[in-house]
Amino acid sequence: MTRIYDCSVDSEYAAGMRLARSAIGRGALVVIPTDTVYGLAADAFSPEAVQRLLDAKGRDRTSPPPVLIPGIPTLDALAQDVPPPVRELVAAFWPGGLTVVLTAQPSLVWDLGETRGTVALRMPSNRVALDLLAETGPLAVSSANMSGLPAAIDAIGAEDMLGINVAVYLDGGVAGLDYEPIGDRAGDTSSTIVDATGYGSNGGKVVIVRNGVISRAAIEAVIGDALAPVGFAPPAAASEPAAEPAAEASTAPAGDTAPDPAADAG
Repeated sequence: MTRIYDCSVDSEYAAGMRLARSAIGRGALVVIPTDTVYGLAADAFSPEAVQRLLDAKGRDRTSPPPVLIPGIPTLDALAQDVPPPVRELVAAFWPGGLTVVLTAQPSLVWDLGETRGTVALRMPSNRVALDLLAETGPLAVSSANMSGLPAAIDAIGAEDMLGINVAVYLDGGVAGLDYEPIGDRAGDTSSTIVDATGYGSNGGKVVIVRNGVISRAAIEAVIGDALAPVGFAPPAAASEPAAEPAAEASTAPAGDTAPDPAADAG
């Protein structure tokens, strides 16, 4: 039986982190707490590990996982053409409950699924997650749940759904307590997802593709008119990914040219 490590106990935290690092290194899966919901983590640069993550959740390659990163400097290592409004948003809300969808660096040697050249990135505000990320580097992290079920907000809930598919469970207490559940789904504390992949061709707009714990009003207060209005219809030439996390709930696609970043972001 896979053990749950209580990260509030120093000895268990040290043992759990050591085993989690080892598990990630050999391509196994780890459940980690984040500030929004619990996440199912895998080595983002191991195609086998990412496929193992998708299989554990009952998802296919059309739902590539987002990537959690240890700090803002990693943004430019994984994404290209980051527009100024996105830099303003991450300065305001990272670490925290905002996921940004950007064009991935073409030089990256990874296979997250059918991303069509995009990547969903977030820096979580959680000590356990950030400590692990500091050791492992970027991780592919989907919400810790089976596809179609609510994301786990504690380690026990994650284990109930994912069981022995996971090598290590890190218990950081109940997730999401620092946020109001103001998103698209009642009671859910998933991150807000914004898409900037069409910024260069849609009139310089950033589009909210899933409402989450960071409100539209808070985003608009930071980037003003660069936030697309509700119901925004981009020009036909613009490539816009579909909506739904670091929990998980699917929403209707906003277009048919990119994957659904909102399917798995926590």
